[in-house]
Amino acid sequence: MTTSRLRLAALAGLISLLPLFATTASAQVRGIGASFPSKVYERWARTYEQQTAGAAVSYKATGSGDGVKQISARAVDFGGSDTPLPADELTKRKLVQVPMLIGGIVPVVKLPGIGANKLQLSGDVLADVMAARIAKWNDPRIAAQNPGVALPALRIQRIVRADRSGTTEGFTRYLSEVSPAFKAEIGAGQAPKWPGQVVTAEGNDGMVKALAETDGGIAYVSYDRVVKDELAGVRLVNGSGVAVAASEAGFRAAILDSDVSRAGNDLASLMNRPASGAWPITQTSFVLFDAEPADAERAAQGMRFLYWCLMHGDDLTRGTGFAPLPVNLQARLTARFAGVRAKDGRAPQYMNF
Repeated sequence: MTTSRLRLAALAGLISLLPLFATTASAQVRGIGASFPSKVYERWARTYEQQTAGAAVSYKATGSGDGVKQISARAVDFGGSDTPLPADELTKRKLVQVPMLIGGIVPVVKLPGIGANKLQLSGDVLADVMAARIAKWNDPRIAAQNPGVALPALRIQRIVRADRSGTTEGFTRYLSEVSPAFKAEIGAGQAPKWPGQVVTAEGNDGMVKALAETDGGIAYVSYDRVVKDELAGVRLVNGSGVAVAASEAGFRAAILDSDVSRAGNDLASLMNRPASGAWPITQTSFVLFDAEPADAERAAQGMRFLYWCLMHGDDLTRGTGFAPLPVNLQARLTARFAGVRAKDGRAPQYMNF
């Protein structure tokens, strides 16, 4: 057989295998949950589909609480949550939890004549704004932190999440850390009871829409929405006493100044770190998947996508408004995938992408 024929025969053999590869990847991988990282997950899904024959991945932003609920019921392949489950809950629900990326929650406002990063607030003043203890934007406490800024005499309109939200949990956890009064009255949670009258919205995108419709509004959203929708983010005084604007560099500074980087502890707090450039409301976002799936082949579909995201984290995260996990932490996380076993004892084959 000539060299040309050998090549054609080899090519024919490869072509004959394509339906097989398409079949193994054809079942749609479904994720649901946190809206904080949803735009990034959607972007990753499109890239994965382009690089993986027959792959189909969808992610629906419904809030962290629903993400945990749906994966616990095995209604989806993975759930997204910005609020990590403790070890005992993971064991009880037979779930694996893996951090995927790190980002920032940013207060944003709609005030006449005040653009991006023009308004500055300390954590305690922001807490009093969100607790309805400060009623108007020209309040003396806000004015004292913003000399030369023409603050309007508008009533402050607080916009909060209507759904059980990891973004809300992260935001209120920060406010509880910087304000004992906020902690005592409202506290940290996915669905706190806000005092007074508030505007409610579903998801990060709903918050953006509600802010656009609310003069005097203040909301809290993921940093990628701030960039994408050109919102007026607020500069915050961080743990070192420096007023900073949200940025990917600020998230990285928080990571480097924490045990997420130093000890590879994915549950370590990134809030209000004392590094000079650190953004004070930085948090990790997680995914959850089945530790004992009924079907190893089916489980492999979702695990393959998530492992691919983990292995390509630096490249995939660059320019998204989020920061990648530290390399030393990424290396530790591979063991969590390797520990999954189907009910029949088989290990899902998740590395053959």
